[in-house]
Amino acid sequence: MSRFRRIFVIVCDSMGMGGAPDADKFGDLGSDTLGHIAERMDGLSIPNFTKIGLANLKPMQNCPPAAEPIGYYCALTERSAGKDTMTGHWEIMGLETKKPFITFSEHGFPPELIRELEERCGKKIIGNKAASGTEILEELAEQEIYEGKMIVYTSADSVLQICGNEETFDLANLYRCCEIARELTMRDEWRVGRVIARPYVGKHKGEFKRTSNRHDYALEPTGPTALNALKDGGLDVISVGKINDIFVGSGITEAYHSDSSVHGMCQTIEQAQRTDWTGVCFTNLVDFDALWGHRRNVEGYAREIEKFDEKLGELMQIMRDDDLIMITADHGNDPTWSGTDHTREKVPLVMYSPSFRHGGALPDQDTFGAVGATCADNFGIAMPEGTIGESLLGLME
Repeated sequence: MSRFRRIFVIVCDSMGMGGAPDADKFGDLGSDTLGHIAERMDGLSIPNFTKIGLANLKPMQNCPPAAEPIGYYCALTERSAGKDTMTGHWEIMGLETKKPFITFSEHGFPPELIRELEERCGKKIIGNKAASGTEILEELAEQEIYEGKMIVYTSADSVLQICGNEETFDLANLYRCCEIARELTMRDEWRVGRVIARPYVGKHKGEFKRTSNRHDYALEPTGPTALNALKDGGLDVISVGKINDIFVGSGITEAYHSDSSVHGMCQTIEQAQRTDWTGVCFTNLVDFDALWGHRRNVEGYAREIEKFDEKLGELMQIMRDDDLIMITADHGNDPTWSGTDHTREKVPLVMYSPSFRHGGALPDQDTFGAVGATCADNFGIAMPEGTIGESLLGLME
């Protein structure tokens, strides 16, 4: 018999807490997403997060720890080779990625790939470099619109991104071109983690704006995860945000697209108000990363954390005794750091249920996989062979 009937796993995308033991190998020694944001902002207003125990786990300027935290908490260290969205999320559900995905940030994509993509899509490609998504629109969107071309770009992540104006390019055509790119980049020499459709609106510089019709075309997970085990065990696995894209639908029973992180939390609250499901609701809140971390906007990131805390309070108010919240992250993205890449950091795991009699620190874990293992253990489900992570269920009273 399961201890919790519903588990809400919430990924605050990129909310690292510094201190990864191998950060120097990634050029990230000293990065600290949460710590540096709190320092620059002289504190954060996060009463609900603090009450559960975040400030007990991660010291932050002007965020005093709770005298008696009502949740359990520990730090997680990534074992996979990488610091991107897919490796982080896959490891959360038990998969270790030993071979990192290919990046093309230094010289862009090879001519052979660009030529084949142009021929099959029927459009001349411009861009083909590492760039900020907003900056490349200011630079090239007018040319794309008025010359009928196609912007292709990458970042420090293993991604191929295609921009398309929703009026002149057409969403269906943009998605078609991304599907072609996904097919081409399945080859070993061009293997990227994700192809991303980046639709936008506007006709002139200064008015371009990306829309919520983004779509990620990810590689399929390299093996079964905790999600597959839960689904195969007859449980509900509900995805909110880009989770369904990251896992290519594998192990998902219901999927909900989010327009923003606040919207994603509203959708998670809606799932908590339902009574007709048993299992896991897995939510990704992408704005921390996409809107603020990559753009090195400290204030925007801080305000996003505070907006999340407000919604967390709403979720906590409607939780039942047999509900559990598990809040974590998939990597860091320190907005005070150099460049615009993710940062290799430990991530927090903060957990709360109204049924807890106590709260406090749990042993730090050497993999993100503790999350998926805890979910599976709660429902008496065996984790798939070859997965990593140990359950924390027995440590929580």
